[in-house]
Amino acid sequence: MARRGAQAGGRGKDNGKGTKERRSGRAEREPFSGPVDSGLAELIPDRERPDGWTLLLDGAPQSHVDLGDPAHLSFAYQRRIGHIIDLAAPPLQPLNVLHLGGGALTLARYVAATRPRSTQQVVEVDAALVRLVRERLPLDPQARVRVRALDAREGLAKLPDGWADLVVADVFSGARTPAHLTSAEFLTDVRRVLKPSGQYAANLADGPPLAHLRGQVATAAAVFPELALAADPVVWRGRRFGNAVLLASALPLAVADLTRRVAGDPHPGRVEHGRELRDFTGGAAVVTDAAAKPSPAPPPSVFEHP
Repeated sequence: MARRGAQAGGRGKDNGKGTKERRSGRAEREPFSGPVDSGLAELIPDRERPDGWTLLLDGAPQSHVDLGDPAHLSFAYQRRIGHIIDLAAPPLQPLNVLHLGGGALTLARYVAATRPRSTQQVVEVDAALVRLVRERLPLDPQARVRVRALDAREGLAKLPDGWADLVVADVFSGARTPAHLTSAEFLTDVRRVLKPSGQYAANLADGPPLAHLRGQVATAAAVFPELALAADPVVWRGRRFGNAVLLASALPLAVADLTRRVAGDPHPGRVEHGRELRDFTGGAAVVTDAAAKPSPAPPPSVFEHP
């Protein structure tokens, strides 16, 4: 879905101000950096995609967005969540989606592009980042996306019971998931907000010996009867720090379809579910608010790149 009046490459018809717009477009392709509430934000132009940008927070790649093609997902974990969005309902069917964590609004843009008329709420605690993204990486005016500058758990609590078809959690502070978003109490409120057929998808990050990831699977299993986890094989084997996408629901999941899509990605991943996933937890304890800790800090230079 290109911007109104523009082709995917961002070059539209001359409307009397075409020269000025093209010059402005070139200026906008310069890297930008500025302070936000959570640290230093940087916008780096993607040299291979005319309307592509990568958002970094304190040097960590946080989001990639293509303003001319919002259905393009560059990061592997975002593609996996994109598969979940695609499989959540028949094609083009609108969804009610809650995004916990906003970043560059990549996944909200994806839903708006692939499922027009969807109703979306984004909860992003960094109000300055929200302003920066709105100014520098504006949303399509037709997208039905409301952004609230709140803590993720506070924003979740404001949603009515059974509102969401899908809740997506992608929340990191200093490259770590905050402790209060790792507990069974948090996931219980997620399930409250979901429709009976709704699904929860979370971007998790961990490295050897995968204690955090095992604990998160065990915690989700205490709240949701159906689970699947997608990750790179090297992450599964505990060989390096990386992302894993957790999918949970009260109803059976489209595991076979998800497995095929994840295996067909440019960076193929593996999906586990059922007994194999339960065995993966290795008896890890369910995380509660009283004992919750942030996800582990990643080693230097291991952040996932497009």
